[in-house]
Amino acid sequence: MTAAASAEALARLCPDWETWPQRWRYEPADIALGERVLECFRPFLLHLLGQALATKTLQRHRDHLWMLGGEIIRRLHEEPALKRRSVNTLVLQLVDGECGPLIWPRISEQQQDSFDATCRKLYQFLTASGTPPD
Repeated sequence: MTAAASAEALARLCPDWETWPQRWRYEPADIALGERVLECFRPFLLHLLGQALATKTLQRHRDHLWMLGGEIIRRLHEEPALKRRSVNTLVLQLVDGECGPLIWPRISEQQQDSFDATCRKLYQFLTASGTPPD
């Protein structure tokens, strides 16, 4: 997939992609962090787009990444010491080969299991691609 085709596919899947950081924020300083979270997620979404997955599957992974980004910002406000870590390091601390973070406010067990599946895929992608901490 060419860079232009990838950008178009991402825009179709996530037409509001550029607004995610503003929508996740608690305070204006969160926007820059949210933009770094997008940079971490973008290669993974492009990878998923290249796998010719069903539209519904892609949308489910997109929605779970949206939730994970919001959870990252929320966690940084609960634990300010985490702000010293890079986004990639933080993502790799929140997701692993088995699950992702518990979402707050609570979601159903079935929704959490589905979210965890996306987090496992993200973890596998980041560790297989050798994504270094930034």
